Amino acid sequence: MRLPRLAAALALTAATLLPLAARAQAQPAPNRVLRVAPHADLKTLDPVAASIVITRMHGLMIYETLFAWDSNLQPKPQMVESFETSPDKLTWTFTLRPGLKFHDGQPVTTKDVIASLERWMKRDTIGGKLAEYTEGMEAVDAKTFKLRLKRPLALVPFALGSAVGQIPVIMREADARSDPMKPVTTTIGSGPFKFNREEWRSGSKVVYDRNPDYVPRSEPADGLAGGRVVKVDRVEWLIMPDAATAAAALQTGEIDIWEQPSQDLIPTIASNRDIKVERYSNLANQVMLRPNHLYPPFDNPKARLALAYATDQADFLAAGFGDEEWWKRCNAYFVCGSPNGTEIGTEGYAKPDLEKARQLLKESGYKGEKLLLTTSNDIAPIGRMAEVAAASLKKVGFNVDVQFADWGAVTTRQQNKGRPDQGGWNLFVTYASGATMQSPLTNIGTNMACQRAWAGWPCDAEAEKLRGAFVDAPDDASRKIALEALHKRLAEVQPYRVLGQFDQPYARRANVSGVLAAPVMLFWNVEKK
Repeated sequence: MRLPRLAAALALTAATLLPLAARAQAQPAPNRVLRVAPHADLKTLDPVAASIVITRMHGLMIYETLFAWDSNLQPKPQMVESFETSPDKLTWTFTLRPGLKFHDGQPVTTKDVIASLERWMKRDTIGGKLAEYTEGMEAVDAKTFKLRLKRPLALVPFALGSAVGQIPVIMREADARSDPMKPVTTTIGSGPFKFNREEWRSGSKVVYDRNPDYVPRSEPADGLAGGRVVKVDRVEWLIMPDAATAAAALQTGEIDIWEQPSQDLIPTIASNRDIKVERYSNLANQVMLRPNHLYPPFDNPKARLALAYATDQADFLAAGFGDEEWWKRCNAYFVCGSPNGTEIGTEGYAKPDLEKARQLLKESGYKGEKLLLTTSNDIAPIGRMAEVAAASLKKVGFNVDVQFADWGAVTTRQQNKGRPDQGGWNLFVTYASGATMQSPLTNIGTNMACQRAWAGWPCDAEAEKLRGAFVDAPDDASRKIALEALHKRLAEVQPYRVLGQFDQPYARRANVSGVLAAPVMLFWNVEKK
């Protein structure tokens, strides 16, 4: 009886090993696999439901947008082959380029496009602004659709190519028609990579395979625009929360790219001749302390002003990013160094004024209630700056309770509008790319459209009126006037406390090339020799 059982066991083992062997043989050559240590684990798969960077990086791997920003943040056609506007500038007609199809083999049609844009308009800062101008959208046929406006808006292509906030990716109609407040969990796009769900291991590994059916544009790659030519067969994100582990992996060649190296380890890795440390963005990132405007004390602008007077940007930036080579003080909501980088109205916040902060806090009616600051050490600079926030605010009378969790849990909690003692929150520290924050149209934090605003839900009709004046401005001179008026108002009502800005380099092995300048790291055009 034992022999038959043994034979059966061997047969079962062979049957089990054969698929494994086949899979092993199917693995691409080492120089066709790009291994990356990203800054965070991937938790949310829907780039319309979440504005966090890791989800946008994921979204740009598998989805596409109608337009795309080049390295100078100028919009260029991507899924669109051609477009035109009517003489009165109220009707835009778009025709999709040939060869677009989803990963399941179905063609991309204008029904998918319209459903996707409608969903995005309900979630995103830019999308919400475009929705205010939109009269309606209609399909002419499977490849052509019209966007009808209530009043002219020259920034339509810029909005449709957005790579910040919640991005206007084109999904299948069935996915896009789902509840916009609930993340889509399917991952069927039309982009240059396919999400490998079978090999996805939360907290450990995320895998993307080259889409063999993808047809890139003919233009050279430039930022997000141009031909998205994939030069590797597979991209693996290896989750390494510990910076020392990631640094060691880069030096030994276990990984090819470290997307956001810890600043305190940069001198060590840069001394290795096989490693290059470079910048991939032309604009610095902005750091912010975001209050929840729905509940006391931060429903009162005086408590929010107290945040500005209680905090020293240098304390946060030094804790988060080390050497001052990588950071600078800046009170511009729209980023110093950008075309909109004015600091007008914020002159009083250049240095802390603790007495003024205490007085404003008292006038706000705050009586020492516990305030919940949610944060994570998964992204080390954010965790360190959260501790600085707690220490700084306690000096003027804020009772701050810092609660740490994994980054996925923190970003999920940020969307919770409940009371802080019922799953909500009062404060968090985060940062966003310069591309996101450099314009009143794209800056997610200065959107003060109440329930349509980003997490924190600030509400100020005057700020929204002034933001609209900037968007409507017919020329640069009037746009500058509108910008300064808006910035003065923001300084008064403080949708968030600007904590300065920093440059985030990336590190790569010397045999890796082709990383593009863009709002987030991209993996098409990247080559490994």
